[in-house]
Amino acid sequence: MFPVIGIVVLLLLVFGGFALTGGNLGPVMHALPHEMLIIGGAAIGSLIIGNSGADLKALGGGLAKVFKGPQYQKQDYLDCILLVSTLMKMMRTEGPVAVEPHIEDPKNSTLFQQYPKLLKDDTLVHLICDTLRLVVVSSGTLDPHAVEDVMDAALKNHHHHAIKPADGLQNLADALPALGIVAAVLGVVKTMGSIDQPPAILGGMIGSALVGTFLGVLLAYGLVGPFATRARTVIESDGAIYHTVKQLIIASLHGHPQPLVIEAARSGVEHSNQPSFAEVFDGMRGR
Repeated sequence: MFPVIGIVVLLLLVFGGFALTGGNLGPVMHALPHEMLIIGGAAIGSLIIGNSGADLKALGGGLAKVFKGPQYQKQDYLDCILLVSTLMKMMRTEGPVAVEPHIEDPKNSTLFQQYPKLLKDDTLVHLICDTLRLVVVSSGTLDPHAVEDVMDAALKNHHHHAIKPADGLQNLADALPALGIVAAVLGVVKTMGSIDQPPAILGGMIGSALVGTFLGVLLAYGLVGPFATRARTVIESDGAIYHTVKQLIIASLHGHPQPLVIEAARSGVEHSNQPSFAEVFDGMRGR
């Protein structure tokens, strides 16, 4: 909702402010489609040149995140804490073999099925299951620091790929002012080819050329740049749940008491998504 409101405010105040100061929107609107075709075409072409099909698909997903916002909310963090805590408690009290059916086939696990939204996140499921599979195979003798190194590598690799849409949008934002200059230069070339025309006509042609520069800067700093910032914020917000998983598993492997493990994971969640102490422990007690 807020991105849409921001776009409306941006366009209304920029073009409305221009009109209120006595500017004539007619020439701008006349030149807009042609300049947009040049700048937009160059932008799309550069994206195709510099990215694979998968990267372009991810870029579209990044744009969708701008409008959808973060995927995970407070309830999802609570569910994550309850899921992982239950698995770690099961491993501690019943032994590593007890969790094996759940981590080998999570989609058919009665425990994972209680949290359908989390189950849809393959990255989250693999992070939990692959890590616990290491512990099960080693019969619980792994050094927690070694497990933490493995999880850090997995999280780093995931973040590297997840953040690509934001980087792609930022690269596009950085290029748009220069692409606007390309459109403006083409407009000047066109004007120079009509140098024998009256000053009124030449003035209109030069004004149309300058619209290209205006568009490039507006799109870069008014739209695409903020899109990149918003996409980065949403991606990093959604990635925080994976660090919650890591905190729970590593602290449990270190042998800390369960209340301390849960509280450490809970306190690391952003305040807007942080479940309360009572909510977590009520959930663990099945209330």
